[in-house]
Amino acid sequence: MEHINWYPGHMKKTRELIQENLKLVDVVIEVVDARIPVSSRNPVIDELVKNKRRILVLNKSDLADGGANEAWAEYFGEKGYDTLLLNCMTGHGVSQLNKLLASIQEEKNREKVRKRPLRMMIVGVPNVGKSSLINRLIGKKSAKTGNKPGVTRGKQWLDLENGMQLLDTPGILWPKFENPKTGLNLAFCGSIKDEILDTASLALELIKVLQADYPELLKERYRLEGLGETPLSTMERIAEKRGFIRSGKQIDYERTARTVLDEFRAGIIGKITLEKPRRALS
Repeated sequence: MEHINWYPGHMKKTRELIQENLKLVDVVIEVVDARIPVSSRNPVIDELVKNKRRILVLNKSDLADGGANEAWAEYFGEKGYDTLLLNCMTGHGVSQLNKLLASIQEEKNREKVRKRPLRMMIVGVPNVGKSSLINRLIGKKSAKTGNKPGVTRGKQWLDLENGMQLLDTPGILWPKFENPKTGLNLAFCGSIKDEILDTASLALELIKVLQADYPELLKERYRLEGLGETPLSTMERIAEKRGFIRSGKQIDYERTARTVLDEFRAGIIGKITLEKPRRALS
């Protein structure tokens, strides 16, 4: 599959937006996808945020492998990040984040006569759940949410119920992925628009990964007695089991690919982490 890159014009503006407003905030909340904690961390954010206090939120942890979640939380904790496992759709873990923010606010105001609310910025690549987290923090629907990258637009300062203030920013990728696996992982998880991708080729790449790392989940979900020798033959077995056959006994590769990608993204195939600490960082 060709090297994947997607950097629309509004992402350059988002970078400038983050840069301009960093001096106004006390803490940065970086939201990443727990299934791909390395690939969904934008190196541009490291470059911009530098030494500003940062909270790392591993969102969609309910879709990820539990053992890998704990390993990643430990890894990032050792790197000095306040790291939390969240599921922003259900709200799991949000109370821990609120407690952490309250303690940071108290620390900031401890020796000040004039107390002021904590100001924070939420950043991350597209479709990692920033808007869902914001809606949890403010207790109502303000940021647009959806399963498509690029839903949040423009700069929004939002007031939280506890008086804190939050700056939402649109999702931002970076101009070129040095590692081809980064682009693939982001595409698997829906952070790159499907419209610019070859869905069948992408699904084949995903099946290749799952066949190597989670073969039993793949067999169980699609009721396969065994996996094929190649990702293509496994895809064909899935199509046959699901009845995705066109007239003339032709396999409907597009429909099969769409099903595998959608079911992976929704966690239907199982709890899967595509990057493990040792392997991802070696």
